[in-house]
Amino acid sequence: MSRWILVAMIVVGVIALGGLAIVSSAATPAIGSDAPQFTLNSQEGAPVSLKDYKGKWVVLYFYPKDMTSGCTRQAKLYERDQSKFTEKNAVVLGVSTDDEKSHKEFCTKEGLSFKLLADTKHDVAKAYGSLGTGSYAERNTFIIDPNGKIAGVFTSVDPTKDSQNSLTELAKLQKK
Repeated sequence: MSRWILVAMIVVGVIALGGLAIVSSAATPAIGSDAPQFTLNSQEGAPVSLKDYKGKWVVLYFYPKDMTSGCTRQAKLYERDQSKFTEKNAVVLGVSTDDEKSHKEFCTKEGLSFKLLADTKHDVAKAYGSLGTGSYAERNTFIIDPNGKIAGVFTSVDPTKDSQNSLTELAKLQKK
């Protein structure tokens, strides 16, 4: 009987360690750490890399799905505020697991001028701890400073307040 208890304890231990590995690999990058580098195609089919924006602030926001109500509202508010981000030497990049074609249709339909990036392999969402269930990106936002460091992390953001909150945080960070 004690052999079965030992086997059960080993199985439970392996499951527990596996669970810990899953949690730690899905952690969001810490403030002050290097932002995970990436290259993804935009709605225009052109590759966009984080390194392209060295010297600029980057607002990198993850969202679940093109052309859904919350994601549309979030994107339209970011579009409305583009001139304010430009004044702050910041660029906005949206990321979802949708493909380039979906992003292009979304941008055309909603009049979006900033870049939406297609993370179809989920690598970037994973690197930023933003891959949710069902292969959708979770609604998280990261502010990356001009040196490529994570300066702000916001998880489970409200799509109706994300753009304004990002502008407010940028103003605080730029005063430091």
